[in-house]
This record gives sequence, structure tokens and C-alpha cells, in this order.
Amino acid sequence: MSLEKFSKETTLEMRKKLIGHSCRLFFSEHPMKIVRAKGQYLYDEQGQRYLDCISNVQHVGHCHPAITRAAAAQMDLLNTNTRFLHDHIVHYATRLAETLPDKLRVFYFVNSGSEANDLALRLARQYTQHNDVIVLDHAYHGHLTSLIDISPYKFRKLGAQKEWVHVAPLPDTYRGKYRKGHPDPGQAYADTVKDLIEDVHKKGHKIAAFFVESLPSVGGQIILPEGYCRKVADYVHEAGGVVVADEVQVGFGRVGSCFWGFQLQGEDFCPDIMTMGKPMGNGHPLACVVTTQEIADTFTGNGVEYFNTFGGNPVSCAIGLAVLDVIEEEALRRNASLVGGHLKELLLHLQRKHTIIGDVRGAGLFVGLELVKDQAQLTPATEEAAKLVRRLKEEELILVSTDGPWENVIKFKPPMCFSIEDAELVAEKIDVILLDIGTTSQSKMKET
Repeated sequence: MSLEKFSKETTLEMRKKLIGHSCRLFFSEHPMKIVRAKGQYLYDEQGQRYLDCISNVQHVGHCHPAITRAAAAQMDLLNTNTRFLHDHIVHYATRLAETLPDKLRVFYFVNSGSEANDLALRLARQYTQHNDVIVLDHAYHGHLTSLIDISPYKFRKLGAQKEWVHVAPLPDTYRGKYRKGHPDPGQAYADTVKDLIEDVHKKGHKIAAFFVESLPSVGGQIILPEGYCRKVADYVHEAGGVVVADEVQVGFGRVGSCFWGFQLQGEDFCPDIMTMGKPMGNGHPLACVVTTQEIADTFTGNGVEYFNTFGGNPVSCAIGLAVLDVIEEEALRRNASLVGGHLKELLLHLQRKHTIIGDVRGAGLFVGLELVKDQAQLTPATEEAAKLVRRLKEEELILVSTDGPWENVIKFKPPMCFSIEDAELVAEKIDVILLDIGTTSQSKMKET
């Protein structure tokens, strides 16, 4: 079947009529019509090429030929209900298990990060027989009703925090209560969770789970302080709860030095449940929950079958296996370390030049550039961040976006094939635009 090709204006008009208006577009004032992609590049209907710094879903690069071949070959052979035996699902689980601590060995395959986090919540409650959940401020864990309830990023806008949801401070060492100069911010922020647990117990409630993004993304590309998760896990376990690490944004080697973001916290920390999603299928809907045998046995023993029609189907698993192959064969973890480290150094150089750059943080190809109007007060430079994003797109054909509570953090989560040359181009163009909008400190320029 040949589909009619519409003009950009017609496509936009039809979308307004047919698609829910809450399904927003990137760059909504001047939305883009993207018709093809390759590697770290997107192409619009006019053939214009854009450097993509934000598509962490297309983990190993847009339209990677190895992924396309794996999907087509398996689709041509078989795709069926997961109640039939098939080798792919066990091969894939075995490969994933090789990247994880021995403790995490039981897998449940699903279709999205939201499905994974919803299942993790069910597992936690079934195992602990408790109900309450602790989350970090500004966290986002998915779009299902159960996950909106544990996502302050969403429920604060609705003014509807459930009584069983308890919000701990975001461990932000740049603008939070305990900052980089603190002797042990990990312990200090962990103690805020301990205090919260004590308050929950005083109200007669019990903790089922502590949900944490291994590197909070919507919160502003946050790197958790050293030792935080291990210390929180001790407190949560003492309270009879479990720790759920949400790796939907940052798993599969994005941080470079480790395969999973939670591993940045050291070998002495391992979550009880971990969720993964977006990058798993390089754009194909594929996600997963992994947990311990003990927790899985409790879930099995509740008398209610868990079944997911499409989760772990042969095509999805073939794609997942191909993604793992590409990560290994193209040394993409090493690339994330080298390129991400170089990008971070370039941005740190710009920080010494531009007073509007308050903080540069990140790990591998997960990098944040926080803009502030005042270095002492840390007033968010929201308008300037939006202007930088807009001008990078319109003038330099570079796509970035903002995150953080005040949308003043420029985030970089590009495909893992992002190059040294790409990083240098991005830094060069940011420098030019910040100079033009007058954010340079003359005294700092003299120093450099």
C-alpha cells in the first residue's frame, strides 16, 4: 500500500484534528517533520540534516542496519505469543544476566518502561506486604496511573499527592541542601530518607519500596553522591522495604564506565528490583524487570498468573540481542566514556568563560549543563536556556532540549555513536550563541 505524502503544514493540521493535544511535539512553536534518520542524524522533509543530541531511545544509532536485519529476519520467520517455548527469550535473559550482579537473575519482559515500573511496584508490594512508597522529588517513573502517583514531576502539577507516597529531597549537590562542599553529601541525603521513614512509621504506615532513577533525568541530569544508594538501601531494608532502581533512561552502557547506572554507586550496592526500557530495543518497544529469586517466588506464590502477550516475543528478543551485539562489537561503552568525557571537559572550559553556566555534570553520554542568572543565588536561567535550544536548532541544526524543575538544564543524551567531532561542534556553537546573547564574564575572559 502506498501512502499519500502530505506537506508539513497538512500533516500538522491533521495531527491537531486527530491526535490528542496533550501529546506534545518537540519544538512546538516550530515543529519538525522528520522523515528519515541514520546514526546520530535526523533528516526533515526538505532533506535538511540535524545533529541529534537527545534521542537516547535510538541507543546504538538511528536505523542501525544490524538491528533492522535482525528484526526483519525474525519477523519473516516467526512472531508469536510468549506462552510458546522459544530460544530467543532465554538467550536474551542469559545475555542480560551476564551484565548484572548474581543477585538479579529472574526476568519479566514487557513492552515499555511504564509497564516495567508498574510491575516493579506490584512485585515490591507483594513481597513486602506493605503499601507505601518513597520517591525522590522531581522524579518521573512513567505514564500509567500507578506511576503518575509516584512521580512528583507529574502529580505536583495535578495537586494530587497520595497519602501513601512520600517524597525525599533530590540529592542535588549543586543547588540542593547538601552541596559539593559538604564532607559527606551521600550520607546527609541518605539521612533525609531515614528521617522520612521514621515519620511514615509514626503515622502507622509501612514502606514497600524506595524508587530511584539511577541517574535522575527529569530532575536535571543529576549524578547521585557517592554512597547514597547503599546507605539508603540499609535504611529501607531495615524498614522491611525493597529498593527499585529505574534504569529506563540510563541503562545499557550510557554512563560508559559501567553497563548500568546503579553500578556507579559501587560494588557494595545492588537494588532488589531493576527496571530497564527505552534503549533496549533501539526504538522497538521492549522493556524488562529483573529481580531476585526470593521476590519472584513470592510473586509466583500469590496465585495470580502474570502474563504479557507481547513481552519477550521472538522479534523483540532478536532485536534486543542485536542491540547487545552492537554495543559490544562497536565498543560503544568505550565511546561513551571517551566522547562524553571530552564533551564534559569542553563544557567545563565554557563554564570558566560564561558566568551563565552554573554547573556541568554527567557520566559518559549523560551530561547536563545548568544555566543560572546569578552564580550566588543560582537563579534559574530558564528563558536563556530556551533561547539557546531554539538557536541551536534554527541556526546550527543541532537538537538539544531542557530538563530540570525550572527547565534550565541543557541535557545531552545522544545516540551512543556520537563522535568527538560532534562534541566539539556542539561546544563551539554553544560558545558562539552564549557570546552573542551577552553572558560572558569579562573578568573570566581575562583569566583565560
